[in-house]
Amino acid sequence: MAYDDFRGFLDTLRKEGQLLHIADEVMPEPDIAAAANAAPRLGGHAPALYFDHVKGFTDARIALNVHGSWANHALALDLPKETGTKEQVEEFIRRWDTFPVAPEWRENPPWAENTLEGEDADIFRVLPLIRLNDGDGGFYIDKAAVVSKDPADPEHSGKQNVGVYRIEVKGRRALAIQPVPMHDIAQHLHTAEERGEDLPVAITLGNEPVISIVASTPMEYEQNEYELAGALRGAPAPVSRAPLTGLPVPWGSEVVIEGVIEGRKREIEGPFGEFTGHYSGGRNMPVIRIDRISYRTDPIFEHLYLGMPWTEVDYLIAANTCVPLYKQLRRDFPEVQAVNAMYTHGLVVIVSTKKRYGGFAKAVGMRVLTTPHGLGYAATVIVVDEDVDPFNLPQVMWALSTKMNPAGDLVQIPNLSVLELAPQAVTPGITDKLIIDATTPVAPDRRGTYGTQVRDLPETAEWLARLQKLTAAR
Repeated sequence: MAYDDFRGFLDTLRKEGQLLHIADEVMPEPDIAAAANAAPRLGGHAPALYFDHVKGFTDARIALNVHGSWANHALALDLPKETGTKEQVEEFIRRWDTFPVAPEWRENPPWAENTLEGEDADIFRVLPLIRLNDGDGGFYIDKAAVVSKDPADPEHSGKQNVGVYRIEVKGRRALAIQPVPMHDIAQHLHTAEERGEDLPVAITLGNEPVISIVASTPMEYEQNEYELAGALRGAPAPVSRAPLTGLPVPWGSEVVIEGVIEGRKREIEGPFGEFTGHYSGGRNMPVIRIDRISYRTDPIFEHLYLGMPWTEVDYLIAANTCVPLYKQLRRDFPEVQAVNAMYTHGLVVIVSTKKRYGGFAKAVGMRVLTTPHGLGYAATVIVVDEDVDPFNLPQVMWALSTKMNPAGDLVQIPNLSVLELAPQAVTPGITDKLIIDATTPVAPDRRGTYGTQVRDLPETAEWLARLQKLTAAR
């Protein structure tokens, strides 16, 4: 079943035992963020959290950890909640093969029920804002889908962007946004500022779950996120036109904020506890002027906790980072078997591949670093043989332990781009990157003394299934 709005997905989570309603009165800080910090530690079936009794607020409704487990992620994709991680990635790849699926335009979106415009567009009247970590520089909106278009080619649907970016609340009608240079919205803003223009944006909160997934996916510049959402949903993504900017926005959102990123205007933004598990400092960032807020009656504010992994953000950006990398690598290197880019938003990427000849694995590693994701995120690439499962960390560690010789298998590349949030960078935005070749050398590479490798007995798979069945029945 494809979900058309956020509330429909919450209903499914509730029916599946994956939504925990906290009925007790809680403090806005630190209770809500601390609960969201703790929830993923419950494991792969951790529930989403729903708060509606928050001290100091009269009608607050806050949902967190909505994508914060493999069970919830599976339900977002309309899979059984028991579906394993690797199986979810494989299904993601299969559905990607149906991309693109054009969106469906709909009238009468639920977010059009209420409107605040101009001086009345006060964000504090709509959202129950809280800090997520005690070192944050202010209130943040961090699970919104931000919609923008290429000002030089606004009719090109592929050049529009739907992305998730951190947004600091600077005032009742003012926000600061961090557009990482590698992201599409940064290119849109650069073009607008070159033309002496502001950049219109629509910020949508409380979206159906697949929109949050595609908005977090490192797609290519001319690929349309709504068309990927249709492929993942198995049905066209419902969209409506935002009344002020005309931008296409999800039909079922809880809140739609419209305005402009003001050209050539910057203010200090930050610090913020990021997905890297570290605070990022304050930097000059672009400013959004809010001109209109549309919202459902009694809107639900969906928030996202970030911090030391694993938290909800790590589930949200796991499969959808692996799959585009896999698809992009396979275009050039059909020998690639699987890609695991789940760890800390793919700052580490593990690739399994067959090899044509000596040195081939290092070429695959180089290609990872030149993908749209790799340019800004991948700092270390580990390449393993085709019989090593990159999702099985004991196997990866075995490959590192027995296949990698530092004398020739560590390739350090100086002064490459990385997002400024990467804490290992001495100069923000620039770092050395590393390729680790943990594959078996093949001709003409004759290094090492590799004899015959121990393989699984032919009956092992059959016995694994048999033992799993027997242990499950105990």
